[in-house]
Amino acid sequence: MERKQGFFSALRDEVIRGLSPVRSRSKSPARSGSPMSALLRRRPKQLTNGEPLIGRSGSLTGETLAPLYEGPDQEGSELGESKRVGSVIGHWMKGQLSRTPSMTATMAYKHRSDLRLLLGVMGAPLAPVHVSTNDPLPHLSIKDTPIETSSAQYILQQYTAASGGQKLQNSIKNAYAMGKVKMVASEFETASRVMKNKHGARAADTGGFVLWQMNPDMWYVELAVGGSKVHAGCNGNLVWRHTPWLGAHTAKGPVRPLRRALQGLDPRTTASMFSNAKCVGEKKMNGEDCFILKLTADPQTLKSRSEGPAEIIRHVLFGYFSQKTGLIVHMEDSHLTRIQTNGGDAVYWETTINSSMEDYRSVEGIMIAHSGHSVVTLFRFGEMAMSHTKTRMEEAWSIEEVAFNVPGLSIDCFIPPADLKSTSICETSQLHEDERGNLNSNSNSNSNSNSALVVSGHRAKVAALV
Repeated sequence: MERKQGFFSALRDEVIRGLSPVRSRSKSPARSGSPMSALLRRRPKQLTNGEPLIGRSGSLTGETLAPLYEGPDQEGSELGESKRVGSVIGHWMKGQLSRTPSMTATMAYKHRSDLRLLLGVMGAPLAPVHVSTNDPLPHLSIKDTPIETSSAQYILQQYTAASGGQKLQNSIKNAYAMGKVKMVASEFETASRVMKNKHGARAADTGGFVLWQMNPDMWYVELAVGGSKVHAGCNGNLVWRHTPWLGAHTAKGPVRPLRRALQGLDPRTTASMFSNAKCVGEKKMNGEDCFILKLTADPQTLKSRSEGPAEIIRHVLFGYFSQKTGLIVHMEDSHLTRIQTNGGDAVYWETTINSSMEDYRSVEGIMIAHSGHSVVTLFRFGEMAMSHTKTRMEEAWSIEEVAFNVPGLSIDCFIPPADLKSTSICETSQLHEDERGNLNSNSNSNSNSNSALVVSGHRAKVAALV
């Protein structure tokens, strides 16, 4: 018990410093007295008193996260202030590219842009379509129903039963999960060469995340890795995200659940997400025979998520459900964006996230995946073949603790930041134009190094739109 209390005491300090929902709020009178702040000060024993439906899992190692600062740009503006391309980051990038970078400076910049890319893509991606936990699962029907649809409904019925049953899942009003993550940019490929990370294990950035969920359709997540932090949330009507380099901005399109919650942490939302999917076949995945369910975002949803020069062309989600256990064991997410700049050729960015969920354990009757691994591929193509790039990234995560029906959690914990701004796609276009100019001007012996830096910065910017 002393070991657990020591861990939560350390966690509390970290949460108060940087991993608390109220940390990202505006300077409001309720900032210091939020129910979330009071909740996180409680010890585990106090958290469970009087609440029979609370499940905990995982091992408590006593490890704490490293001290956090708000972002890789230490000379930037205050937290929450949106950084335009023409400001600190843009001028800094132009200044760096105007002179020959040293090897140390090049590696430092590369690590920082890799970290931005990792957090932009893996930090808080959303599911393809809107889904509400209040929507009931469709009634299993065979008559006048295509076999692909009826088969998918049957598979989801089996999944719901294997995950704990609909009655038990409906009794959960809110949930909490805490875990550790390890991220690394493992490979970068251009038309002429492939650069692999030779020190993958040592170069990996480690950290942790905290996820809160509450009905209906509210969630909040903070991910702190390598000294930088991304946090995002949804109050049921609006989805927002905050990164140190873009500030706080809203997500276009309908309210959508957090993809990280679908990775074995939220069976009810996962079943609702695939309620309109189709069964497209079978495949052996990670040694298990699986049914494959395919979910595609409709054109209207894609249009509502597009803005300015950025057009979302396709977003498809595949779920692999084990024929043996009924649980989801793998997920593949494919997202394609087209960016058309003024006077330039179109550039396409395809993001593919393959996630495997493992180590399912029962937490108060609900089956929760306690570990997993994701491989992300970010492919840029268009224009000339020589400009094509492909980046491979990896993430491993483990769940340390899960709790249901946490006392004291209220809607005040899901209030968006006061400095919220609309997503600025034009920043991407401006940066793309700046980069093209820099690529054309850097034709000396250091052009390959400079080009890699520029492309890396643009990758991180586009990744924030996923």
